Amino acid sequence: MKDKRNIKGLTLVELLVAMIVTSIVLTAVVTLAYALDTVNDATDETSKKQAQIRFAALRVSELIRHCKLVCYASADELAVWRADDDNDGQISISELVYIECGSARDHLRFCEFPSSNNTAINLSSIGSFATNWWSTYSTEANYTGMIPECSNVQFGFDVFPALPALASRLVSISYDVVENGIVRQCQINAKLRGWAGNLLDSSGNIVSDDD
Repeated sequence: MKDKRNIKGLTLVELLVAMIVTSIVLTAVVTLAYALDTVNDATDETSKKQAQIRFAALRVSELIRHCKLVCYASADELAVWRADDDNDGQISISELVYIECGSARDHLRFCEFPSSNNTAINLSSIGSFATNWWSTYSTEANYTGMIPECSNVQFGFDVFPALPALASRLVSISYDVVENGIVRQCQINAKLRGWAGNLLDSSGNIVSDDD
């Protein structure tokens, strides 16, 4: 029969040491898991923002490339004649698109006007979106967000400002976005392919035909 006095168990000190070591290991594992999760979240957010920037650049550049005329420009918005859908050589409200960034220049979005009103709009009537001049032709404006969070949006043209802006064939839009705490500057450059300068008379008004 064995002497039970020779059977040794864990002492209190050994138990405490084991608990401390286990706590340290568990803390390290939890910290590592949290760090990896944070990195994955940051990576996902960066990927999402980069995809958004690429999509916005594509949409904006395609709109500008295929539009017919820059109809209005200011520090925080520009209006373009998207296309002559009814081939009448005149601008109607549904053919007009604003690209605007707001007075704070902290976003980038399209403003379009769904309407069946084909009344011709004089270029001199086209002004700032905020003045609601367009309400004569359309009861509502639809917004499409391109870059919801950005800063320092700037519009640039090869001919600017006021009436000469109608002659602009090159448009650039620059803005800043924050990625992982770092400010990154982005720029969209596009040149009008089908500039409708042949429809402008010497006063900068659109004539009714190409003659």
